[in-house]
Amino acid sequence: MHLSDVNFLAVGLATVLTFGLGALWYSPLLFAKAWMAGHGYTQADIEAMQASMGPNYAISFVCWFVMATMLAMIAPHFGDSAGTIFGVGLHMWLGFSATVGLTNNRFSSKPLSVWLIDAGYQIASIAIMSVVLGLWR
Repeated sequence: MHLSDVNFLAVGLATVLTFGLGALWYSPLLFAKAWMAGHGYTQADIEAMQASMGPNYAISFVCWFVMATMLAMIAPHFGDSAGTIFGVGLHMWLGFSATVGLTNNRFSSKPLSVWLIDAGYQIASIAIMSVVLGLWR
């Protein structure tokens, strides 16, 4: 698939939903406490960091947009159902993101739980993108 064939409305929706999932995933409702503990952060540390997070959130949004775009371009070569797109995304994640992320985690001396939280978010994000891209072709 060429870039001109990508449904950018679907990519945009997938990006917004993924970004929203991140707000929930790293909130006190889900994994904030475990993630903060794994990094050794206090609530005061988080509040201080959030004051200057605007550029980081923008970069994160762009990165998720790029990921959704790449998934939209690559997955149709294998099929266009949400399940097939998820399978392609999961294979891409396992081959590229998981390997680098786990290696970085091990050399940063952070608990494995930190990587598992981040990896879970990535997999859940791929699932959301797959549903949107599979249903809105």
